[in-house]
Amino acid sequence: MLETVYTIGYAGFAIEDFLAVLQDCGISALVDVRSSPFSSFHQAYNRDGLAQALGARHIHYRSYAREFGARQTDRQYYNAQHCLDFEAFARSEPFLNGVQKLKNGMDQGFRFALMCAETDPIDCHRAILVARAFSGQGYPVVHLCPKGRTLTHKELELRLLDRYFPDRNQCSMFAAAQDEAALLAEAYRLRNAEIGYRIQEDET
Repeated sequence: MLETVYTIGYAGFAIEDFLAVLQDCGISALVDVRSSPFSSFHQAYNRDGLAQALGARHIHYRSYAREFGARQTDRQYYNAQHCLDFEAFARSEPFLNGVQKLKNGMDQGFRFALMCAETDPIDCHRAILVARAFSGQGYPVVHLCPKGRTLTHKELELRLLDRYFPDRNQCSMFAAAQDEAALLAEAYRLRNAEIGYRIQEDET
């Protein structure tokens, strides 16, 4: 059976609660998917301090900014609207190398959590880009939320469908050719367009 992949957004947690949740889930390695592993508002989650706090609890820290960061520098992964195209980047060599490294780690007994900032995974590329790749390969994915709540990736995908296609089971336009898989793929694209990083924002 494949190992479960976890994700967590630190903005919803005090640092001690964050660390306790990781320990309770048996996380042995935290994968930071931020493009810049620093926070002005949540300084306990800056790279060096976080790595030290994790190390004291025997949890490894790894930054995967190049492999999984939302603000990629290579413009070939951006679409005509200057937005990072999650599907294009998910086919890239850096991303696929990152996935393979984590799979190799899981084969060696590591249990990973993907970390970014956003509290709700539906608002974050850790779910819409990275966790989607693992879920698509059959790995169970669980999103850790504040107050002890969890959300499976399948539940998150139902939220996506409900968000963008609330009438999918009622309208005749969603017939055989427009099956749920196609709708889900489109829902991912629509979410990508809403939360994806845009180069022009940085340039202005």
